[in-house]
Amino acid sequence: MRICDSILVLFLTTGAAASVPDGFPRFVVPGHEKELETLRELFYLHWAHYRRRSHPMPTLWDVWMCRSTLWPAFEPEGTSRSIERHWSEGLSARFIDPEGYVATHQHSSIAHQHGWPFPFWQQGSPGTWGWHFSLRGVNHNWDGSPPRTDRGWSVRGVRNPGVSDGLWRLELVTPGASVTTPPLFILADQAPFIQFRWKASNLDDAQPYLEWTSPENDRFGPDRRFYFDPARESEGLVFTMIPVFKSPAWRGRISRLRVGFGNRRGQGKVEIQALFAQYDTRQNVNNASFIRGCSRYFHLTGDLDFLRRNLQRIRLAVRYMSCVLGGRSEKCIVAPFPGHDGRSGIEPLPAGGKVIHSGRGIGNNYWDILPMGYKDCFATIQYYDALLEWAEVEEEIRRHPEWNLPGGVLTLNPQDLRGEAEAVKKEAGKLFWNETTGRFVAGIDADGVAHDYGFTFLNCEAVSCGFATAKQAESILAWLSGERIVEGDTSRGADIYRWRFGPRSTTRRNVDWYGWYWYAPESIPWGEQVQDGGAVLGFSYYDLMARLRIRGPDDAWKRLREILEWFREVQAEGGYRRYYRDRSRGTLQGGGVCGGLGLDNEFYESILVPQLVLDGFLGFEPLGDGFRITPRLPSDWTRLTVTKIRFHGVALDITAEKEGRGRFAILVDHAGRAWERFEPLIFYVRRGLWRGDYLDSQG
Repeated sequence: MRICDSILVLFLTTGAAASVPDGFPRFVVPGHEKELETLRELFYLHWAHYRRRSHPMPTLWDVWMCRSTLWPAFEPEGTSRSIERHWSEGLSARFIDPEGYVATHQHSSIAHQHGWPFPFWQQGSPGTWGWHFSLRGVNHNWDGSPPRTDRGWSVRGVRNPGVSDGLWRLELVTPGASVTTPPLFILADQAPFIQFRWKASNLDDAQPYLEWTSPENDRFGPDRRFYFDPARESEGLVFTMIPVFKSPAWRGRISRLRVGFGNRRGQGKVEIQALFAQYDTRQNVNNASFIRGCSRYFHLTGDLDFLRRNLQRIRLAVRYMSCVLGGRSEKCIVAPFPGHDGRSGIEPLPAGGKVIHSGRGIGNNYWDILPMGYKDCFATIQYYDALLEWAEVEEEIRRHPEWNLPGGVLTLNPQDLRGEAEAVKKEAGKLFWNETTGRFVAGIDADGVAHDYGFTFLNCEAVSCGFATAKQAESILAWLSGERIVEGDTSRGADIYRWRFGPRSTTRRNVDWYGWYWYAPESIPWGEQVQDGGAVLGFSYYDLMARLRIRGPDDAWKRLREILEWFREVQAEGGYRRYYRDRSRGTLQGGGVCGGLGLDNEFYESILVPQLVLDGFLGFEPLGDGFRITPRLPSDWTRLTVTKIRFHGVALDITAEKEGRGRFAILVDHAGRAWERFEPLIFYVRRGLWRGDYLDSQG
């Protein structure tokens, strides 16, 4: 189930009367004005929906949303902050921990603060525990944990005024003060982290720690102790996540916890909101999305100040994937986090019924109820693409010493990055390939079992970014197009495109492979869950780009026309919500409601579909010192113009026109005076004979 990133949900409204502002970019193709205007309406609908946001989507969306929302050289009236500033500030604010992990930045919950907002301790049983003096700052009814008092707790070296305004307020009166929980029941493997929500004053020189007892040893002591950072002087609460799973003594059953404040003086104040167990909900795809979001922002804006401030952070994020997530050693991305071993949290029994394995099968990414593997194909594809994109930036930095960007021990060699990408493609491309079904599996769990439910989204992306070999790509497209039937699949042939705007997310019914918190998948009919036979509009982009890459522009254009015909019907009936009142057409997910189709609400990635024209047909690729244009036009297009392309401070109108025998004339028109920002600005074209003319205002 996908959960919205805010309590406030903005529903999209569409209809035949919806108008696009004149200043918004246009896609112009003679003879196809109607289709391209419909595509423009689809683009503006989702661009405007995103533009109402005050901050970027969670990190997972950086790769999808940054370029898609940034390139239109258009600002709506009343906008208080430019889109460049929106992305510069948002990307610069992404939290990266000291090890190099990039945080998720999803909505508030009582799960890991740098991971996905669920599962949380209340969803695990037995062996989890939590104590909340208040739930302030947590989405209403998100976790079902009632507020508690301090009854049953014991204190040492503390004056206890009690709980007020949702906080347990303590005054430390002797060195070495501590508080101890009532008796509890925690299984260490169900609680890899303990989260402590608190604030303190006069504890700057303290060394706080957590201690615990067990049924076998009911005495606290340094042999079962784990230190954590002090909450330094702060106006707000500090959410301290204590990775107790790293302690070899954190095992078996835990019977009581003690928080020692490690204060060296008999003074100080502490206010506690909560102490509770938490699962590890970190994600192994955040780093790749952040890296590509940053490279795309820089390439469109040429913002050297942004790159200078973030360069070493980005390099650290690359190294984390390579060194910690297994990219270099395993030649694929693994999920090293507790609970992410790829095994299902639900185990069907031969005689009926099932066993629920609490703590098993935690999701790794957007597909948040699917384990997605210990060895994760989806994340590996993201890693492969991120290596290639970042290699381009590192190469540009080498070409331009005048940019004055930091080097040092974190510097990455572009040749090494490309070599690592090729090694990943070679090894992981074989590891995740299912010869029987002729497609990539989602992942391989810690027991060595591969999981294949016909995951179209990752197979399309594997083709579109070049991770798949030519032979693999043809096999995948033959399956999607119904030319090849996969035995055992629930959806075959034309039914794969049952929802019209794109292929089903999966083609084989899945009632077995989920996190334990999604324990009754069989209760939802096939196709009424986005991760089980449903579909997400945004990921049709990868289907389109895969077709363009392998089968050419005519195949991609044919598929796009089918999407546009569907969208015209949707608009004629007043938009997504009205169109899908007829549940025979599908059920919508969004705003916390489970459904089969992801189109509006938190599905901002729907904006991706129109990018086919700029990225694919026009072949526009912005760079730090110029841009590439590699047109691939359908056979019945004589000319394509895309207007109002934001690039390095100017607005470009770019036209690619056929001149016969595979030859193109390309016209680049611009408005603005920023061409002198970098010298020279390079127009990269494919190999061949070219003539260039610079036209003045009179032509």
